[in-house]
Amino acid sequence: MPEDLEPGVIRKLDEVVVNRIAAGEIIQRPANALKELLENSLDAQSSHIQVHVKAGGLKLLQIQDNGTGIRREDLAIVCERFTTSKLTCFEDLSQIATFGFRGEALASISHVAHLSIQTKTAKEKCGFKATYADGKLQGPPKPCAGNQGTIICIEDLFYNMPQRRQALRSPAEELQRLSEVLARYAVHNPTVGFTLRKQGDAQPALRTPVNSSRSENIRIIYGAAISKELLGFSHRDEVFKFDAECLITQVNYSAKKSQMLLFINQRLVESPALKTAVDSVYATYLPRGHHPFVYMSLTLPPQNLDVNVHPTKHEVHFLYQEEIVDRIKQQVEAQLLGSNSTRTFYKQLRLPGAPDLDETQSADKTQRIYPKELVRTDATEQKLDKFLAPLVKSDSGASSSSSQEAPRLPEESFRVTAARKSREVRLSSVLDMRQRVERQCSVQLRSTLKNLVYVGCVDEKRALFQHETHLYLCNTRAFSEELFYQRMIYEFQNCSEITIAPPLPLKDLLMLSLESEAAGWTPEDGNKGELADSAAEILLKKAPIMREYFGLRISEEGMLESLPSLLHQYRPCVTLLPVYLLRLATEVDWEQEAQCFETFCRETARFYSQLDWREGATAGYSKWTMEHVLFPAFKKYLLPPPRIKDQIYELTNLPNLYKVFERC
Repeated sequence: MPEDLEPGVIRKLDEVVVNRIAAGEIIQRPANALKELLENSLDAQSSHIQVHVKAGGLKLLQIQDNGTGIRREDLAIVCERFTTSKLTCFEDLSQIATFGFRGEALASISHVAHLSIQTKTAKEKCGFKATYADGKLQGPPKPCAGNQGTIICIEDLFYNMPQRRQALRSPAEELQRLSEVLARYAVHNPTVGFTLRKQGDAQPALRTPVNSSRSENIRIIYGAAISKELLGFSHRDEVFKFDAECLITQVNYSAKKSQMLLFINQRLVESPALKTAVDSVYATYLPRGHHPFVYMSLTLPPQNLDVNVHPTKHEVHFLYQEEIVDRIKQQVEAQLLGSNSTRTFYKQLRLPGAPDLDETQSADKTQRIYPKELVRTDATEQKLDKFLAPLVKSDSGASSSSSQEAPRLPEESFRVTAARKSREVRLSSVLDMRQRVERQCSVQLRSTLKNLVYVGCVDEKRALFQHETHLYLCNTRAFSEELFYQRMIYEFQNCSEITIAPPLPLKDLLMLSLESEAAGWTPEDGNKGELADSAAEILLKKAPIMREYFGLRISEEGMLESLPSLLHQYRPCVTLLPVYLLRLATEVDWEQEAQCFETFCRETARFYSQLDWREGATAGYSKWTMEHVLFPAFKKYLLPPPRIKDQIYELTNLPNLYKVFERC
C-alpha cells in the first residue's frame, strides 16, 4: 500500500487551542466584547454604565458600572468557561430571562486579551482587583479602594491572534461599531445612563442621562430629524401570545441607510424576515432606495424562544415566526395609513433659463425599458365611457363627460349641515372592532388600492381599474359595503349628519317598506299596520342611541330628520331608505352592546353601498359618484380584509397582450 494513502493520526487538541477557537467564534471584534459586557452590567442592575475606548477598542476597552458587583469568592472561577449564575440544568434554558447565561463571554475575552476585573459588592468593605490569562486567575485578588460595581478592563485585544487583528477595520470604524452597539442599548434601556468616551477626547462621543425616555434618547443619539417624526404604538396579541412596543418614523422621513433596532425578550438581535416585512410596507410610501428608522421590542413567552442558536446570540428562533411577523406587518401598515394624511412634500423652483431636469439627467443606457413594461396611467387621455356611450357635445364643442362637477339630483332634499365633531371613543367594543379591522387588513391588497387608477364603470356592481400594467375587474358593491362599515366604525360618535328637509314620517316609510317585495311580507307575518307600529316603536325607543353614536335622528313625534354622512358628496339611495329602516328594527341586535354596534354598522353599510342606477339624472350621479367619490375613498380609507380578494379579478396585463399581438 502506498505511504500517501495512510490515514492521519487523530489527536486531541490542546485545551488552550480549543479555548482560543471557541473564543474566536464569540468575540469576533471589539463590538462583540462590548455587547457581552453591557449585558452583564444590565443583568447586575446597573443604573449608569461608562465605556472608555482606545484605538477602537483594540488597545483598551473598559466598562465600568455601578451594579451589584461580583462576590470575592467567585473571582477565582468567573473567567472559566461555562461558569454562570443563571443556569443549573439544561431545562433552565427554556425559561431564561437574563442576558448572559452560558458563562463564555469573560472566558473567551481572557483567551484573546489581557483582562482585569475590579469589583466591589455592597457587603464588602473594600473592593478587589484580579487579573486573568487563558481563563485562569493570576494570583490572589488584591484589595483596593473603589465604589460599588465592576470595572472590566480589556487590553490588547487579539494580541495572540494576529490574523484576526489584521482582518479588522480601522480604529475609527471599530469605534463606530462600538458606538452603534451602545446606542441601541441606550435606546432600549432609557432608565440607564450610558457614556462612551474615546481616550484623549475632552467630550464623550455618546452620553444619555439616567431615567430618560426612548424618544429622548433617540433625539440625543440619532438627531431631531428622526425624533420629531416618531410614531409610537404598542400591540398585544392574545392568539400568539406576544407583546410589541414600537417607535417608527412616519412617511415624512426617509434615509438611504436602513436603521432597525430590534430587541426580542430584551436581547439585541437581528431578524431578516421581520426587517424585510417592515421594508415592504414602507416601500409603498418611500422612494426607491430609501428606508425608515424603526425601533421594535417584542416580548414572547420564554418557552417559545430558543436563545442558544448562535455563538454571539445575535440570532434567535421562536415559534410562529411567520404568523408573528405577519401580525406586526399589519400593525405597521395600519399605523402608516393614518400618518400618510399629514405627509408633506417639497418642491424646488427652477431658475430662469435653467434646463429641465429631464434634459440634465442622462438615462442608464444599460437598462432598457420595453414597451410592455410601461405603466400608462393618464386617465384624461381616454376613458371607458367613450366606447360605451356617445358623447354629448355642448355649445362650445367640449364633451360633457369631462365635467368634474356632480350632476344634480331631481327634488333635492338632502343636505349636510352638521359640523364635524371630534370626540374620543372609549367604548372597548368599538375599539375592538377597529383593532379587528386593522389586524385583518391585507397589506398587499392595500398597496394595490392605494395606487389604482380608475378606468370605468361596467354596470351597477362592477368597475374596472388599473394597477401598474394589470387591468382588474372589481365588485364595487362589496368594496363599498366594507368601506362604509369601516367609516361607521372610525366615525363613531363623530358622524356628520345629512339633514332631511322636510322630515319624513317614520311610520309611513315602514309601511312603504312592507309594501315592497324586498320586505318579503306574507299574510302569516300579520297585519302590516301592526308590524309598522311595532317597528316604529322599536326605533323610537332606540332613537337616543342612534342619535348619539351614529348621527341618525328620529324626533319624538316619529319623524326622520337626518342620516349619517360618511363621505363628502355622497348620499345614499332614497328609494332603499324604507327597507333600511325596517331592517334596523328587525335585524339589529339591540340587547348586546358589541352585537348592536356590529349589526347596526353592517346594515347601514349595506344600505349605503347601493347606488340608484335607474335611467336619468340618478344614473349620471351614480356614475360620477363611483369615479369621484367612491374610488378615491377606496384609495384613502379602505383597509381591505383578505376575503375581499375574491371580489377582484385580473382581466389581463400588458405583457400578456403583447404576447397575443406577437402571434398575430
